[in-house]
Amino acid sequence: MKPMSVKNIRQCVKGQLIQGSDDFMVNDIIHLYQKMGPNKLLFLKQRWQIDWEKIANSVPCVVVTDEAYDRLKYIEKCTVIKVQDIEKAFWMFVMYYRNQFSIPVVSVTGTSGKTTTKDMIKHILAFDRNVTGTKTSANSRTQHLTYLLSIEKNTDAAVFESAVGSPGDVLLASRYFKPTIGIITNIGVTHLDGCKTPEAYLRAKAEMVQAVGQKGTLIINADDENTQKIGLENLQGKVLTFGITHRANFRATNVQYGNNGMEFVLTFREKTYPAFVPGYGQHQVLNALAAFAAVYEMGISIEEAVKRIESFRNLPAHLECSIGMGKCIIVDDTWNSNPISLKAAFQVLNGISRGRKRIALIGDINALGELSLDLHRKVGEMIAENGVDVLITVGSLAAEIGKQAQKEGLSGEVYSFPDIHGVYLFLEKILDENSILLIKCSATNHSIINLKSRLKRRRFI
Repeated sequence: MKPMSVKNIRQCVKGQLIQGSDDFMVNDIIHLYQKMGPNKLLFLKQRWQIDWEKIANSVPCVVVTDEAYDRLKYIEKCTVIKVQDIEKAFWMFVMYYRNQFSIPVVSVTGTSGKTTTKDMIKHILAFDRNVTGTKTSANSRTQHLTYLLSIEKNTDAAVFESAVGSPGDVLLASRYFKPTIGIITNIGVTHLDGCKTPEAYLRAKAEMVQAVGQKGTLIINADDENTQKIGLENLQGKVLTFGITHRANFRATNVQYGNNGMEFVLTFREKTYPAFVPGYGQHQVLNALAAFAAVYEMGISIEEAVKRIESFRNLPAHLECSIGMGKCIIVDDTWNSNPISLKAAFQVLNGISRGRKRIALIGDINALGELSLDLHRKVGEMIAENGVDVLITVGSLAAEIGKQAQKEGLSGEVYSFPDIHGVYLFLEKILDENSILLIKCSATNHSIINLKSRLKRRRFI
C-alpha cells in the first residue's frame, strides 16, 4: 500500500480527529481483526464483535469509527477518527485510494478459465511491467481490499478475478477495482446455491458490462452461447471478441494438440501469427485469446504477446499430466469441477489419449442447487457423446452421471462407488502403461485428492 498520513485519511473520509496525531503514517488498511498490527488503519464496521484486546495489542494504530467508544480513550497510542457513517466513510476511502492511480486494471470473470486467463495476462505483462493481482484463485469478497491496497506508486497494471457466488458480486468487486478492461471467459452453470437459477447466474456474470463503465473495454467469448445472451446495447465502451468457431476480433484456426500444449494460428486484423500455448485443450486456446486481447489493449504487440506466452506455466491440477501407478498417464484436473470444465477435460482426454485405454474418475459436482440432479445427468449425456473406455464415479450424485451415460449409449464400462473405499484397489488392477486416467473433482473433495496423491506416488507395479 502507498503510505498515507492520518491527515489525508481524515480529510478523505470527512472525519474528525478525536485523539492522536495528524502526522501519524499508516501503511495498511484493514477491516478484519485477524490482520491487525502496528501502523494499520481499522474501520470499525462490525460493531457487535469489537476485539478490544487485539486493538490494544496493535498500537500504534488508527481506528475510524462512527460511535464514541469510551474504551478507545484508554488505549495508548491509538489514533481515533470519528465519522458520521462508518460504511460511507469506508467506501469514501476505497474510492479515494483507487483514484490515486491511473493504470489499466483488468477484471476477469467466467464459469471456468478465470484463474488461467488472469495468470496469462500477468505473465505476459510481467516481462517489462510491475503487475499486481489476484493470487492463485483466492478471489473471495474478503480479499478485495487487500488486493486494492497491493496497487502502489510503482504499479503499472493490475489483474483481478471477479468471482460470482451470489448476484452483485461482480459489481461489488468493481467498487474496489474500477476495471478499465473486463473479461467474461464463458458462462456455464454453477453457484446455483447462491444464484438459484441459471438465468440469475447469467445476469450476475453480465454485471461485468456495468462494471467496466462507459469508457471501459469488454472482452467476450464469441463461441459461448450464454455470453451471446448478454445485452450490450447500453455499453458505450469498446467490445472485443475472441473465439475459434465463430468470427471474432481475435480468432484461432488450425488448432492442434502439440507437445505439452496447443498449436494454432491467431488471426487479428487480417494478419496471421503462428502461436503455441502451454496446456492442453481448446479451452486453453480460448484463455490465451482473451489474454492477447487484454494485453493488446494495454499496449503489448501481438508478436510480443505470442512470444511471451510460450513460457507460461499453468497452476497445478489444471489438466496437469504426470506418470502414476502402473506407469499410466494421470491427467490431474482437480482444481475445480463444473459442467463446462468437465466437457473440456473429456475433450483433452480424447485429444491426448493416442490409442491408450481412457479411464475417467469423477466425483460429485458441487454448488448446483436445485438443478443438481438434472445437471449431473446432462454431464452423463456429454460423456456418452465424447466417449470413454472406463468411467468411475465416486458419490451418490456422480453415480447419476454414470447411469445417464449408460442410458445414452456409452459403450465403455461404468463403475460407481458410494465413497472412496475400494477405488484404489480397483485402479490397481486396471492401470498400466497403456492407460490414461483423468481425475476430475473440486479441490474440496479431499478423499479423491488424497487418492490422487497415492496414485502419483505409485509409478511402478
